[in-house]
Amino acid sequence: MLKTLDKYILKRYLGTFITMLLLFVPIGIIVNLSEKIDNLIESKAPFDEIVYYYACFVVNLGYLLFPLFLFLSVIWFTSKLANKTEIIAILSSGISYTRFLRPYLIGATLVAIIFFVIGLFILPKANKGFYDFKYTYLRSKSKVLKTSDIFRQLTDNDFIYASSSNPSLNEAYNFTLEHFDGNVLKYKIEASRIKFKEKDSLGNNIYKLTSYIKRNIGVDGDSIERKVRKELIMNFDIEDLTPVNYMAETLGYNELNDFIEREKSKGSADVNRYLVAKYKRWSTPVAAFILTIIAVAVSSMKRRGGMGVNLAIGIAIAFIFVFFDKIFSVMAEQSGFNPLLAVWLPNMCFAFIAVYLLNNAKR
Repeated sequence: MLKTLDKYILKRYLGTFITMLLLFVPIGIIVNLSEKIDNLIESKAPFDEIVYYYACFVVNLGYLLFPLFLFLSVIWFTSKLANKTEIIAILSSGISYTRFLRPYLIGATLVAIIFFVIGLFILPKANKGFYDFKYTYLRSKSKVLKTSDIFRQLTDNDFIYASSSNPSLNEAYNFTLEHFDGNVLKYKIEASRIKFKEKDSLGNNIYKLTSYIKRNIGVDGDSIERKVRKELIMNFDIEDLTPVNYMAETLGYNELNDFIEREKSKGSADVNRYLVAKYKRWSTPVAAFILTIIAVAVSSMKRRGGMGVNLAIGIAIAFIFVFFDKIFSVMAEQSGFNPLLAVWLPNMCFAFIAVYLLNNAKR
């Protein structure tokens, strides 16, 4: 059963964190709305979809920034306790520093569990709503279709390419499929647009191709088939032509695992990107414990400069943490750096810092 001290600190811990979220998330909404208002008016987005977009935006922003909000909120209220000599009184009563830290760890556990569940089950759906709305309404006509070139190897013999895609419409543009027999090209299919239509009774994917051209390569000459529109059954999913980040962030955990296995079997060069997204769903909640310990160790001592010094130190540490987290993630996505190590290395480094600062604060 929680003691009076535990209840007091836990109440301040959770209360300050929630207050921080309620203060900064609306600011994020206002800034985003001010940037996107022209696009919203131009695209004539329905009001209910705008509301849903910003609900998804709140989940996305809150999950992205919650470790920093938690870190700064702990520094804020712990510094206030230190300035009022409440911490000195607590420790002078015979309570050890480790015992004083217990309600902080309880609070970190609650926050970590909540955001772990959000990351696994709620965030993917919110990201899908966020990106669907963004691709549909928040891009100018000149930019809506400008995504990176997309190339996939489906099998040993089949390769597909698209210059761009629109995930919200389940379609891609400037599509090409090439079929090889060994090193010999047997036929090539081209279309200005490919759109997923439906699955048939056997579960096969039916696509509608616009400006369809099929070139059959023969020994004595090529034959060409042209159609304004043609429906074909093809053995790939429309998600294969979806931008990498979009897919990684919108799949549930089990779906993401299955998708990673499929991409590995295809020899995709983007597997590391998906693995980074997968591992971050575990590492981000764990950061709540590490940052909480660092925040308490930094702010529990009464300093001559008061709360401002503690906040300055805390903000500096927070930016360093974000910097390392981003650097290692990019290294894993763009090179052969191990994704698991890249995601967990910032946590491990700052865990050592947390232990050092905690021991120093005890003394």
